[in-house]
Amino acid sequence: MRRSTYGHVRRKTAETGSFLAAFGGAALAADLPARLTEADYSRVTMAEVRLGRDLFYDPILSGNRNISCATCHHPRFGTGDGLSLGLGEGAVGLGPDRHVTETNLPEQRIPRNAPALFNLGATPFKVLFHDGRIEVDPTRPSGLRTPMEEDMVTGFASILSAQTMFPVLSPDEMAGHYNENEISKAVREGFITGPDGAWARISARVAGIPAYQTAFETAYPEIASGRPITFTDISNAIAQFVAFEWRSDDSSFDAVLRKQALFQPEAAKGADLFYGVAGCATCHSGPFLTDHAFHAMGEPQLGPGKAERFERHSRDEGRYRVTNTPADIFAFRTPSLRNVAQTGPWGHAGSHKDLAAFVTDHARSGDQLAGYDRTQAVLPVLPKTKPDWKILDTPDEVAAIKAAAVAPLALTPDHVAQIVAFLTTLSDPVALKGRLGVPDTVPSGLPVDR
Repeated sequence: MRRSTYGHVRRKTAETGSFLAAFGGAALAADLPARLTEADYSRVTMAEVRLGRDLFYDPILSGNRNISCATCHHPRFGTGDGLSLGLGEGAVGLGPDRHVTETNLPEQRIPRNAPALFNLGATPFKVLFHDGRIEVDPTRPSGLRTPMEEDMVTGFASILSAQTMFPVLSPDEMAGHYNENEISKAVREGFITGPDGAWARISARVAGIPAYQTAFETAYPEIASGRPITFTDISNAIAQFVAFEWRSDDSSFDAVLRKQALFQPEAAKGADLFYGVAGCATCHSGPFLTDHAFHAMGEPQLGPGKAERFERHSRDEGRYRVTNTPADIFAFRTPSLRNVAQTGPWGHAGSHKDLAAFVTDHARSGDQLAGYDRTQAVLPVLPKTKPDWKILDTPDEVAAIKAAAVAPLALTPDHVAQIVAFLTTLSDPVALKGRLGVPDTVPSGLPVDR
């Protein structure tokens, strides 16, 4: 189905010709998405936003008090970490300078590239993570479908809020390994919810800091009336901050959608390709440039793969791990392209550090795997762990990824340059800088990643 739809769009565009030839004409207005409005975003309250900023940058949420949300989602790196696959617990430094030490080696790389945070508070975002393992589901008591299934607690105000629960429970990301701290011990023993669970222990840490207690009482009146701070309060505040700080709707692209500006010539050619014969808008549709769906694009796989500790393989089967539907094998969620020029390395495994190279290979949908340039990956040295290239060094694995991919398309270097020129119009300087910025200090007194 994905193949036939993709080809149909390409044929239709070729027959109708270029719709961007005349700027400001009816065809341009009809074919570009509608502009963003306030209706596309949920409201935020500034008391929660300010509290959420401190929590986002505070390492107190990690098991060993050495990693914050910002370690892997920092504004200096387009709300990512500048790495193909991140290094969480056991590493030091920030961005491409992050590295391991011999005193506490990470057990493995984080299996997937750190996704950007732009517009995640917008109302159309109802499924998150590369494999969509959390999703809005009104039929469940929590309103969400997550890997916790029926153990999922209520109180998360949004899917963005629920997303924050995963990194703090991951031994490789924030919790720490095995018996390193009380959080990692609880995770190891399967205690997530309840009075002795990992979330309650994190909440107790935060509540024990007077400045946080005061801030929570300001943000949530029921806490001022005596209700204890819960992990959902922490998550809700962080979600409010992310929604406010990295709302992105003030780019050159947005000016065009509002009919306040025109594309520059090279970007106009790129838009013509993007919405035309290149077929990019088949998946990267709407004002957020995503269909929120899942597609197999034949991207290179590197690193440890998405596997349980008892599994020996290095494969990442994407959406299939969630649905067990054969059609979803190697399919990953379509990312929003907002600020895409600043969010590299690109791909679900961060396979490319150069955007033009990624666009070229992405269009080839698996045909590029045999000749993939491994120097495109940004992988700090990590000894004594799974080999990074196990999948690409196994012909049967490569063949399976290629077989699942959509139909390929060859782009000329000129076409690629034009598409990249269009993609740069999606850069929003306000969102990239952030509205509140990095705090000088956080209430725990722990170091802030800057």
